[in-house]
Amino acid sequence: MKAADTYTIQELGIPSLVLMERAALGVVQVMEERGMDLTRALIVCGSGNNGGDGFAAARLLSEKGLTPEVLFAGRESSLSEECAVQKRIVEKLGIPVFTELPEQEYTVIIDAVFGVGLSREISGRYLEVIEWMNAQPGRKAAIDIPSGVCARTGRILGTAFQAELTVAMACVKLGCELYPGKSAAGETAAVQIGISPAYFQGDRRVCFTYDREDLPLLLPPRRADSHKGTYGRVLMITGSSGMAGAACLAGWAAYGTGAGLIQIYTAQDNRQILQEALPEAIVTCYEDYDREIHAELLAWADVICIGCGLGKSRVSEQLLIQTLKYLETNEKPCIIDADGLNLLSTQMEQLEALDDREVPVILTPHMKEMSRLTGKSVEWIAENRQEVLDEFVSRYPAVCVLKDSRTMAAQKEHPTFVNLAGNSAMAKAGSGDVLAGVITGLAAQGMDPFDSAALGVYLHACGGDEAWRRKGSYSVLARDLIAGVEECMAQAERCGRTSAAV
Repeated sequence: MKAADTYTIQELGIPSLVLMERAALGVVQVMEERGMDLTRALIVCGSGNNGGDGFAAARLLSEKGLTPEVLFAGRESSLSEECAVQKRIVEKLGIPVFTELPEQEYTVIIDAVFGVGLSREISGRYLEVIEWMNAQPGRKAAIDIPSGVCARTGRILGTAFQAELTVAMACVKLGCELYPGKSAAGETAAVQIGISPAYFQGDRRVCFTYDREDLPLLLPPRRADSHKGTYGRVLMITGSSGMAGAACLAGWAAYGTGAGLIQIYTAQDNRQILQEALPEAIVTCYEDYDREIHAELLAWADVICIGCGLGKSRVSEQLLIQTLKYLETNEKPCIIDADGLNLLSTQMEQLEALDDREVPVILTPHMKEMSRLTGKSVEWIAENRQEVLDEFVSRYPAVCVLKDSRTMAAQKEHPTFVNLAGNSAMAKAGSGDVLAGVITGLAAQGMDPFDSAALGVYLHACGGDEAWRRKGSYSVLARDLIAGVEECMAQAERCGRTSAAV
């Protein structure tokens, strides 16, 4: 953001104070749109440009005939040039500016203490001020980012302002969407202040996301002149003895997402269950490892999914190892999930051996599985997830989908996707199997591996939102996610047809 500011000011010639004015206008407008009572606002300002935004907002509120006041929490000696200008204007207009904590109550507290540059733990006077702000009645809003949230990681730096609304400049900061930062940021909204979005294009450090309006443009096309082979032959090496459910959910999800033909390679005692639960799938079974049959199935497939409910037996290990060896000379998409990842964590050299493949493997680890793959603690990964993802995909030829409340998908030299959809109802057994199936179904239709991963994550989450709307937070099952995904895709298809007709 500093570089974007500098470019906009020095190269485009838009003065810094103009950016600050547009920021303040955007903040006031968004608060008004959200119905906040601004009649008696307290803006708490620091010494930097974030504080300057706050002083400018106070002046705009005063021009509307309201009665804002400013608590200056910064230091006079540390005032930025622009903040000093805005502070002098506010003081000349007679808007109250003070440094001691007030005793009266306000309709809204607006945080403009620290911006995105904060990297140290909050302590001393700043700690006292922010804790006081949190304890006050009335509504709470933050300018750009709540003070105390790390803009890069979402980590809480000692304490943080607890906003219900955060109005961001140019783009929402990643730390406001990653937990625990999201809990402090509340609703997030970005306002344009003159920094062109084009400036960020091609910068891998800038993440992107999807919303529902994107879906009609993202779904793979369905041709009128087509057959089941058009939409891919999927081999699912899933379901050890007694784990037919994982195989069924993954297969059902892949079919529901549009795959043409699915063959499930599974333990013998799963046959009857799968044939009854998913009669559309071909079911081939093993009792022991059979290299010849395995090779034939791999050659038959266009896309491979391995790991859902696979177990960690000797047979399972052989299935994974030989699948990876096959991929060394055959560039087919392969999704590795669940037990496949646990087995892979002891065979990372096999993944590294694929480093010249044009078609990367897609891995879908949750935090604990990522810990096994990297040797780093869950806590470290949670606090440094983008750094960990960047390091991982730089070393291995993979698209890595790191599953969490904010799932991220990364690939070397590609901007990272961050999913903002979904809800806590999805925290149920089988949810990961469904995600693996959704990604597989998209890849089977010829989508780029990264695009199938990112869209698969988003569709899975939207399916969870549909399921939550029907059943609430407690009663959603993994199968409900599939129904939700199918509904989302149907809605997107109808929307796309309407747009095309217009």
